[in-house]
Amino acid sequence: MKRLQRQLSELLEAGTDEAGRGCLAGPVTAAAVILPESFELPYLNDSKKLTDSQRYALRPMIETQALCFAVAHIFQDEIDEINILNASIKAMHLALDKLKLKPGFIAVDGNRFKTYENIPHECVIKGDGKYLNIAAASVLAKTYRDDFMKKLDLDHPQYQWKKNKGYPTSGHRERIQKFGISDHHRTSFQLLPKQLKLNF
Repeated sequence: MKRLQRQLSELLEAGTDEAGRGCLAGPVTAAAVILPESFELPYLNDSKKLTDSQRYALRPMIETQALCFAVAHIFQDEIDEINILNASIKAMHLALDKLKLKPGFIAVDGNRFKTYENIPHECVIKGDGKYLNIAAASVLAKTYRDDFMKKLDLDHPQYQWKKNKGYPTSGHRERIQKFGISDHHRTSFQLLPKQLKLNF
């Protein structure tokens, strides 16, 4: 993988990505990362293609070697208010806000983004499998969000968030049907198939 930046070698390039967009509960989490030109990690890839242990092994390497990085959450109430697409983009903007260095170019995973502070950007579908800085952001977003869901699981073990991280697994949906929804569920999402009803 390489850097996305086009004819802008004198500028710092940030990669950004999000995790948790399709979840039924918890935040959508974004990360932004600026890597040095010399950065290399042999098996860094789209976080979805890595094992859990690989992601957590990579995280300290990314954080140690990055010029800077930041992570931001947008929580379920705001997701329900502004919709998941806007929440995902806002989370990426907040992560960029928190960077200690200002990028001159932004590489974005996916196909939708809103201009951030008039900085040039490019959206790349499946960019987390193509470009190092997006892949690094993917790993950070995924692991920090997973950490958050594991903490929520301590107070809400009935939903098994330590295992499913809030994703729409059959087990998660079975538990929503059995226990009802929590304050952390996204009420604008279809939490159960239409033929099933919530029990309260």
